Formats: sequence, C-alpha cells, structure tokens
Amino acid sequence: MLVIAHRGASAVAPENTLLAMQMAINMGVDGIEIDVHEVEDEHLVIHDRWLHRTTQVRGRLTDFSLARLRELDAGQGQRIPTLWEVMQEVRGQCSLNIELKGVTHVIPILRLLDKAVQELGFDYSQLLLSSFNHHLLFEIKQIRPELLTGALTASCPLDYAAFAHTLQAFSIHIYLDFVNPAFVADAKDKGLQVYVYTVDEVEDMDMLRAWGVDGIFTNMPDRAIAHLRQPVVTQPQVPEQL
Repeated sequence: MLVIAHRGASAVAPENTLLAMQMAINMGVDGIEIDVHEVEDEHLVIHDRWLHRTTQVRGRLTDFSLARLRELDAGQGQRIPTLWEVMQEVRGQCSLNIELKGVTHVIPILRLLDKAVQELGFDYSQLLLSSFNHHLLFEIKQIRPELLTGALTASCPLDYAAFAHTLQAFSIHIYLDFVNPAFVADAKDKGLQVYVYTVDEVEDMDMLRAWGVDGIFTNMPDRAIAHLRQPVVTQPQVPEQL
C-alpha cells in the first residue's frame, strides 16, 4: 500500500511548504500530495482560500497581491511556495499528486507538467492531477487523455465508483469515514486505483490494507512507513495429529 504524504510531512512541518516536502522525501514516501490555487499568473501551493490558519494574516487569497502572498510566513519561516518550486524540490524522487483547488484554467498546469518531465526528471506516470471539481478532470482528459487523473469524493455514492470510471480517471480518492469493502471492490472491478484520505492510525492502515486499498494519504508518513513496511508475521501451521 502506497504511503502518500498529505501536504508533505504535515504533522512535523508546516503543511504545503518546501520544508514539508523535504522531510517527506527524507522519510522515503512513495508520493506527496499538494494543493494548488491560481493567483494572478502563478500557481501557489496552499490548501485554504483563507489565510489565517496557515499564515500570520487574516483574509482571502484574492485579497492580496501575489507579491504580498509570497512574503507571508507559512510557519517556521517558510514561504508559500509555487507549484514549480515544489516540483523543483521533488525532482522525480517520488510521485506528486497535485490537487486542483482554486484552479479554473488547466492549460498552464499541463504546460508545467510537460516542463517538469523535460527538465526535472519526472515521468508522466509520477504526476497525478486530482480534484473534487470533476468538470476540470473531464476537461483535462479531453485535452490530454494520456495524463493521470484522480477523482475525489467526500461521500460513498450510490453507484460507488461509477463516476470516476465515467471520467476515465486513474484513481479514486475517498474519505476514510466513507470507504467500505464494497466500494473498494467496485472500484477495482472498474480498473481504478483506490486511495483513502486522511489515514494516521495504524489500525485504520491495517483495515484498509486488508480491503485491498492501493494507497493512503497521511499526515504522518514516518509512522505509516514504519508500520506498513515491517515484515508481516504469519503464524506457523501446526500439522494435524495422525
């Protein structure tokens, strides 16, 4: 089961910062998940539309200029990075799941993906575009059908994974509280990878692994790696008495 660092190693470093990326890579993660918003002609890596949770100011992203946003402290002296800066930090050392949050134009993102492959050592198989905005995912597939997309859901739909199959997604990303064995089985039958967010407890990791889940998003990748990559101990079978 893949270990994907949720906003980087966000339990030990400010989320979505270059420090969080560095720490996640050093932990040996399979992938990193980040969030992207459009601001002016740039793509900033930040989760919320509002700034007060992760910076020292109150207000919305749209209330500030790009230059001012780039000056803010995102925790421990870190700045809000651009998507390209994160790509430069990761450099193909693991996969990168780019969640499209405040994004309305996909072409600039697609160009950045191409540039990352050409200049930073990424393979297209390491780059995944995900979103709750399924219209964006549909548009991406119309323009670049070969790119990997991940369809996010915060519920367990009546038709399970059918919507992600319709979108020709590579993976379906579901909230921990709503995933169940039937959902996983349906997604697998449709050829989808199943990723679950956000998973920090080892008991949940064991449950999801038993269900056949392919990957988890976690704030604690070091804990997940230590638990999931330890050898599985099986009890020896006792021969029957004759």
